[in-house]
Amino acid sequence: MGKVPAIRHGEALVTEQPAVFLYLADLFPAAGLAPAIGDPLRGPYLRWMVFYGSCFEPAVVDRAMKREPAPPATSPYGNFDTMLGTLTDQLAKGPYLLGETFSAADVLWGTALTWTTMFKLVPELPVIKAYMDRVNARPAVARARARDAELAAAQAQ
Repeated sequence: MGKVPAIRHGEALVTEQPAVFLYLADLFPAAGLAPAIGDPLRGPYLRWMVFYGSCFEPAVVDRAMKREPAPPATSPYGNFDTMLGTLTDQLAKGPYLLGETFSAADVLWGTALTWTTMFKLVPELPVIKAYMDRVNARPAVARARARDAELAAAQAQ
């Protein structure tokens, strides 16, 4: 389908942003970005990874396209306000989606919320801004942004 991001690891081709994050977090357990199977945080971690693509993205796209959500019985997210309230209620428990534990879910959501608020697709509510600030202040984010800038510069040449 020509989708990005996409990674190839051996014979495995992984697409869909949450799937890539899940795959890499599990592939590199020493990074500590995914609660292990059996950890009580594993279920909530999976929930927030999947909520992104199954609820957040469809709600944001429908709103941006000025489309009404599907009827409640068939809508994956209900309505935009319900979806956003579900997310902001969780962010308010902070500092991260899993409480004190930073995970790949925060990498996904920190990036997504930074972009969607920048383009005014999601309101920059105080709880969202505070969360983005915490995620974006992490040293690994600065390293990743610097590497992205290097790659973009190399590609531009």
